Amino acid sequence: MTMQHNPGALDRNLHPDDGDLPNLDGDRLREECGLFGIYGHRQAAAITALGLHALQHRGEEAAGIVTFDGQFYHSERRLGLVEETFSKRHVIEQLPGQIAIGHVRYSTTGATILRNVQPLFAELNSGGFAVAHNGNLTNGITLRRDLVREGAIMQSTTDTEAILHLVARSRRGLFVDKFIEALRALEGSYSLVALTNKKLIAARDPLGIRPLVLGELDGCPIITSETCALDIIGARYVRDIDNGEVLVFDETGSQIHKPFPPMQPRPCIFEYIYFARPDSIVGGRSVYQIRKNMGHELAREAPADADVVVPVPDSGVPASIGYSQVSGIPYELGIIRNHYVGRTFIQPTQAIRESGVRLKHNANRAVVAGKRIVLIDDSLVRGTTSVKIVQMMREAGAREVHFRIASPPITHPDYYGIDTPEREKLLAANHTVEEMREIIGADSLAFLSVDGIYRAMGEAARDNARPQFTDHCFTGDYPTALPDQLDDERPPRQLSLLAEAS
Repeated sequence: MTMQHNPGALDRNLHPDDGDLPNLDGDRLREECGLFGIYGHRQAAAITALGLHALQHRGEEAAGIVTFDGQFYHSERRLGLVEETFSKRHVIEQLPGQIAIGHVRYSTTGATILRNVQPLFAELNSGGFAVAHNGNLTNGITLRRDLVREGAIMQSTTDTEAILHLVARSRRGLFVDKFIEALRALEGSYSLVALTNKKLIAARDPLGIRPLVLGELDGCPIITSETCALDIIGARYVRDIDNGEVLVFDETGSQIHKPFPPMQPRPCIFEYIYFARPDSIVGGRSVYQIRKNMGHELAREAPADADVVVPVPDSGVPASIGYSQVSGIPYELGIIRNHYVGRTFIQPTQAIRESGVRLKHNANRAVVAGKRIVLIDDSLVRGTTSVKIVQMMREAGAREVHFRIASPPITHPDYYGIDTPEREKLLAANHTVEEMREIIGADSLAFLSVDGIYRAMGEAARDNARPQFTDHCFTGDYPTALPDQLDDERPPRQLSLLAEAS
């Protein structure tokens, strides 16, 4: 088999644009990526592109699709938004075949290089193999180092590439057995979608940390990160893929493999707080309703004597609606978000850089002036954006600003696919609530409790003996081993999927 690429694609955008606007959401959490795969459909590439559009919120830096047409593999991987590449008809026409997988990836630090954009592809002894990954391997650096020492030649700086090498080195006979043997070597979180010349494969880690769902369109199976990607193409939701499950689709039908001992699932609670689209159903729960529930609980735990509830858009909107419903305080759009701030800006001046938040958010003075406001956001990380938002409210004439966060304080970094800073840069890890209030300049500050967020999820409270969710950012309770963090030879930070190795 030979791999065919768009000749121009591999040479484009190999270095970051020096004119890029600084990250206006530097105080936000970022998720790794979104996945999509379909088997047996004559419009596989076009459907995959539509699915990736729906998953764009999970990654805005890069997008890729790999297809197989019965003879050749075809790949299109580029930096930028999905529509910048895959809305073009001629691009889709260069991706023939009835099997396709796709991937979107968010922006991160380090050099932005095309060779790290997924899906990754390799020609193995058994034939071509492409894979896309959502999550983070907590032993990815260790695996990579050991593989290189044994002679592996790495073509990227991603932890995902280790999966290709592990499959290639397996001595098992059947490809599915090779794939499962590779999974047994992984630690951390992963949802995977992969293809060969005959199969579409999906896999979810033993704890089910990252989401993955099964759908169906015109009798063809679909694998994707969220149900919103099924909605956009008119597909039917079938079920969530179980934690520790491997699904294989080929011309004979489907096969289910359960290669790991049964474990209680611990899905990432941040999918409900921030990452998933509000219109998605994750783990049988409406994301929108859960976020409203968080506002309900926050209003009960941290009431405020105020005139108006104001969300920090867009992530704070559902919780603000919930807070307003329980508190009886009117809900108003006191901050208007500009949705048209692009990824780049023509040589921004220092003054523009310093006022970057205002390019994305602006106060609605008619709502704010002279009012005591309750400002609702979903989370607080470094606090830098919160400082500017509070200042913006005061400059717009707010009499009082009471900040409420619809999640607990983030005190520990993440190693499962969320871009959190080191612990020394997490505001709540280094300051009391009162100190944080002073830093951001609010009249009062309060967070939703850990048990409060579990109540919002429909649980009575957190089961400390057997936690129902992955919530280590709040509790320090990491659900898996962290080999890379204990390895003296590891780099000083996680290996970025779009960063050169240091």
